[in-house]
Amino acid sequence: MSSRQGNADIFLVCTTLIAAFGWICSREAVSGMPTMAFLGLRFLLAGLLLLCFCKRSELRQALHHRRSVLISGLLLACCMLLWIYGVATTRSLGEGAFIMSLSMLFVPIVAWVILQARPSASFWISLPVGMVGLGLLTLKKNIVFEPSQFFFLGSAILQAIYFCYNTKYASFVSVRPLASFQLICTGVIASVLSLLLETWPPQVALSTWGWLAASVLIATSLRFWLQLKGQSMTSAANAALIMLLEPLLTVVAAALWFTEMMSLQQMLGCALILLSLLYYRVRAGKQVSR
Repeated sequence: MSSRQGNADIFLVCTTLIAAFGWICSREAVSGMPTMAFLGLRFLLAGLLLLCFCKRSELRQALHHRRSVLISGLLLACCMLLWIYGVATTRSLGEGAFIMSLSMLFVPIVAWVILQARPSASFWISLPVGMVGLGLLTLKKNIVFEPSQFFFLGSAILQAIYFCYNTKYASFVSVRPLASFQLICTGVIASVLSLLLETWPPQVALSTWGWLAASVLIATSLRFWLQLKGQSMTSAANAALIMLLEPLLTVVAAALWFTEMMSLQQMLGCALILLSLLYYRVRAGKQVSR
């Protein structure tokens, strides 16, 4: 393994660790402040911070394609609004993380519609395995679904649409201004909804502001930089495989921080989801390398 590849792996593993930490930050923050207000402040501040590192030429390019940038920002906003409500209402962050990881399996279906890219044979093998895993993870004895599960599933589907839209319509915009404007767009929409629909508590604890600051600086800005740096030094297939660590690390983090526990059925469901994702990514990587 070259030193460049080793550094890329370190950057991406750190990204997954921070991503798992981000779930904890979000859960702690929304327990002490309005949900949409947290999302608005987090993404607006992170977007403005990233904007400071953009070159003028990059900003002009992004503004020239403002329609595509705005639509991608709206998609991200809808995706994140569903996600944060899932985080705020779920009884298991680990379960939510694994449901969100299914977005990788939804991408080929959406790409078939948007990009006219027919899914590979490995996808049709992986999809039913992932769906069985989802059933084992979410279904209880009385077949009662929780609202948070629908929030996470809807967010995963929107994330797949967002990914494919970026691939077709926003790939010609530089990453830094694109991410900045998408984060700002999400922050503005969430902030406006918060002003219209939410009421702030009389007092917000100092620890809650600390969790918000950690979400902005570490879980959003630093994570973005590490992920961008790592992806620029390795293949997309390798990066995707390493990013599969996120739901596993989120389960561990939730168990350590919130003492969350999964049943044997749920753990089997997580294993099937992970197996389907691993198989799909490995097979896709082999097909690309041919």
